[in-house]
Amino acid sequence: MTIAIVGAGLGGLALARVLHVHGIDAVVYERETSREARGQGGMLDIHSGQHALREAGLIDRFFAIARGEGQDMRLLEPDGTLLLQEDTPDDAPLARPEVDRADLRDLLLDSLPDTTVRWGRSVASADNGLLHFTDGGSATYDLLVGADGANSRVRGLLTDARPAHTGVNVVEVGIPDIDHTHPDLAAMVGRGTYWVLGNGLSLAAQRNGDGRVRIGLSFYHTAEDWFATSAIPFEDPAAARARLIELLPGWDPRFTALIAACDDTVVPRSITTLPAGLTWPANPRVTLVGDAAHLMPPVGEGANMALLDGALLGLALAAHPDDRRAAVAAYEREMFERTSAAARMSADIQQVLMAPDAARKMLAFFQPEKGAGQGTADT
Repeated sequence: MTIAIVGAGLGGLALARVLHVHGIDAVVYERETSREARGQGGMLDIHSGQHALREAGLIDRFFAIARGEGQDMRLLEPDGTLLLQEDTPDDAPLARPEVDRADLRDLLLDSLPDTTVRWGRSVASADNGLLHFTDGGSATYDLLVGADGANSRVRGLLTDARPAHTGVNVVEVGIPDIDHTHPDLAAMVGRGTYWVLGNGLSLAAQRNGDGRVRIGLSFYHTAEDWFATSAIPFEDPAAARARLIELLPGWDPRFTALIAACDDTVVPRSITTLPAGLTWPANPRVTLVGDAAHLMPPVGEGANMALLDGALLGLALAAHPDDRRAAVAAYEREMFERTSAAARMSADIQQVLMAPDAARKMLAFFQPEKGAGQGTADT
């Protein structure tokens, strides 16, 4: 069969790789013009997704690029109280290592024949076994797989569901080469994730493999148009940083120092999700993987689910090479159950993050036997 995959993200590439391992050809159509066309984001916590990488024959290469020390975590309250500090021993198993999204994507891309991904092919529509591209071209398919993310064009062939705003808006900033530019802040953040929660806000600072610390400021219980009313001047990075600091009243000066040290990258992101438990009527010619199928709050499950989707769809197609209907049905049956549970768990975690005493609730989540801790943030 002719298998067309729309989107060269983690789910689409994992699918293409597992198909390739089993001797099945597929074509990936990607609207970006090259793998370097845009940044791929920050770090990913890969845990259940490791199963997909094993099926893809890439687990050893994954461990070579994964950062075990990225499993370190520090959890604090806005006043500077340190609730939890977990430092990963050097010989600890790579149960939940962090990896740069770009590095993981490159690993998958490099495992495929050069002709698999067709760059610069943006899909306009699809119908009756034919893909239509925005440049006027077209391509045929027997099976179309939408791996095209939150705003999927392919999803509309299966369901009218669309992402909805969650009441969360995030501003992303960062400090480049922090070990050399701000060694004091580097020591405070540590090797992994530095998380400050409370007062309807969170600050998540995470060290990337290239030495950059990527910081996400999440504003909870905010409207979809909050960026327009927040008085954050995104066109003026210095003034935007100053305004972000104003939005953290009463926070320990060490936390606002992180914001003051950031460079001129200031990116607003509205958080949207699809309904948890979303399903659609079976269609043997079309299916979805990743965020196109089950966009969920960004709390550590999305990338893992996308990798598993791609790998398990590939295995289903390899197990039913002459029965596309059976392959898609088997994949969707498992995927609906697995990702519905992940989406509900992710939504529950987001509700904890939105609570007034979020840090204490998260401490109980991570270490329920300890309850609430005491301490002072390290510098």
